[in-house]
Amino acid sequence: MKKGIHPEYREVVFQDMTSDFKFITRSTMTSDETITMEDGKEYPVIKVEVSSASHPFYTGKNIFVDTAGRVEKFNKRYQKK
Repeated sequence: MKKGIHPEYREVVFQDMTSDFKFITRSTMTSDETITMEDGKEYPVIKVEVSSASHPFYTGKNIFVDTAGRVEKFNKRYQKK
């Protein structure tokens, strides 16, 4: 790899905001927020809305997540006139 052209690849924590599930993986994503995990190390934290811990396909539960108002926007746009 050429030096200086690739983003830093490091360990980060992804935190599911719906279920408070956290996991450590490697990524190039950056964050100003940090979190201390059980191993005592401090990692940057990336907050996500859906992960395998809260996704209906993996959990078998039908949890409706609409944080951006997409359903209301759709209904408003395509309502019968």
